[in-house]
Amino acid sequence: MNPGARIAAAIEVLDDIETRHRPAADALKDWGLSHRFAGSKDRAALATLVFDALRCRASAAWIMGEETPRAIMLGSLREMRGLSADEIAALCSGEAHAPAPLSEEERARLATATLDGAPDPVRGNYPEWLAPAFAAAFGDRAADEGRALAARAPLDLRVNTLKATRDKAAASLGHLGATPTRLSPLGLCLPLTDDGRSPSLAGEPAYVKGLVEIQDEGSQLAALLCAAEPGEQVLDLCAGGGGKTLALAAAMDNRGQIYATDRETRRLAPLHARLERAATRNVQIRTPRRNQNVLADLEARCDLVLVDAPCTGTGTWRRNPDAKWRIRPGALEQRIKEQDEVLDSAAPFVKPGGRLVYVTCSLLREENEDRIVAFLARRSDFEAIPAQELVAAADLPALAPFAQGDGLRLSPLTSDTDGFFVAGLKRRAG
Repeated sequence: MNPGARIAAAIEVLDDIETRHRPAADALKDWGLSHRFAGSKDRAALATLVFDALRCRASAAWIMGEETPRAIMLGSLREMRGLSADEIAALCSGEAHAPAPLSEEERARLATATLDGAPDPVRGNYPEWLAPAFAAAFGDRAADEGRALAARAPLDLRVNTLKATRDKAAASLGHLGATPTRLSPLGLCLPLTDDGRSPSLAGEPAYVKGLVEIQDEGSQLAALLCAAEPGEQVLDLCAGGGGKTLALAAAMDNRGQIYATDRETRRLAPLHARLERAATRNVQIRTPRRNQNVLADLEARCDLVLVDAPCTGTGTWRRNPDAKWRIRPGALEQRIKEQDEVLDSAAPFVKPGGRLVYVTCSLLREENEDRIVAFLARRSDFEAIPAQELVAAADLPALAPFAQGDGLRLSPLTSDTDGFFVAGLKRRAG
């Protein structure tokens, strides 16, 4: 496929996403199945075009003066790729399956339109209904934070210290341009490929042998802030696929015990193979069973309970740009309810003097600081751990600037990571 044909295909996929209200990944998969002539490079280029358009959907539509798939695609070519009106016009010849030629108005807008006077949600490319929440979280930085969330993200890896040092893993991945992460002492960052995608690790010995795991630097830091120690009893209550479970096991040097569970049983399925590849031996998976409390024996026994709470995922928009346009106000309300429930369910497992660490990949105060305040109002037997104490306990002095009061907030703009919130709570001994 020539570049123009790829753009036309991307417009077609965007139309499918809009018309059928479906995830971008599903629309791209269906397009590939119905256009089998397209090679892997074509499909990769198409996906990048589609996701780039979704990243800057609001600002692209503002530039073009309308919200059609064609307008969003044309605007994104300028906003995300820096193409001039003439360069975009050359791609839209109307020939060889390329999009129809630019109208005079389209060319004029691409040449002269600006974001001057646009509201924060447009300049920051986030849903308008989230404007009050972004303003509450970031103040006058809201649009800047939104733009950072709309940028492409590199691929971050966590070095598995049960099997390798960071230097050893970096040497193994040197041909992919691996460099140390800025804040995590265990991380490596792989730059995007020329087509804007993450490099494939499927055939890399360092990955196949378990020397590294895919994990955003922010997620690595959240696990490190738990300050898990060898010999401790740890419950990962929302383990999911096990990224933080594996990180905790390595921090504990396979000593002590980690109990990993999740109310959505299917999410635990990948963890079995990941534990084996990582040579992790101190993790016990507790799969929920109907009419059976599989955690009853852990009440008041855990030194650490990690709650990686269900959330809106606003902090992961760099990697899931279509998610921000599919989220609805009701989803935030539901997540808040679930967060309160999971905090309340976690509390009984913390032993006196033990700690509960609350983590989300959200940047909204409603899901973060507000939930901690509400929990402490319900549970007088817990107290907040100042964020600076969390940083000190984890020996991560570089995180001191991100610790504010009783919580620590990371974001693409401030820390070059996905968006995360971390708060620590301690159960009073008496």
